[in-house]
Amino acid sequence: MCALTWNTLDLDAGTVRVEHSLEQTKAGLRIKSPKSRHGKRTISLPANVVDIMREHRRQLLELRLATGLGRLSDDDYVFPHLPGEPWRPDALSAAFARLVRSRKLPTIRLHALRHSHASALIAAGLDVIAVSRRLGHGSPTITLNVYGHLFASKDAAAAKAIDAAMRGAPK
Repeated sequence: MCALTWNTLDLDAGTVRVEHSLEQTKAGLRIKSPKSRHGKRTISLPANVVDIMREHRRQLLELRLATGLGRLSDDDYVFPHLPGEPWRPDALSAAFARLVRSRKLPTIRLHALRHSHASALIAAGLDVIAVSRRLGHGSPTITLNVYGHLFASKDAAAAKAIDAAMRGAPK
């Protein structure tokens, strides 16, 4: 999220390309490739997120024009901390924690939203390969190791599906 630039978003197609990540090192911030080749991926965005991103871009552009920074370039960060500067991952996490506290929400870490997303996909019935690809895992095995317990709850549905298939089979 910290490394996203406007050229990775295609709001007309409703997609975002994950091409880079931002690493915080002792020497400072470093843009790098995702952990694995599977980490580079294109993700479809829900329509409401596309709408939110269009509004975010409009507001960001208004702010830039009002402060004399000019138009956005394709290389500008989608979520800048300062003009031309990305959020440091630890600073973004701290800001998120402050927001959660200020809204009196249950304590949750920013990274946990990734797990909530994966859990929602699994609960909606997406298969492990689709979830794995969306998360950028190198293999569905990684996804199963982390989220396998959520797929296990589908066993009763599997039995019903087989029962229905066997009842409908010719005798």
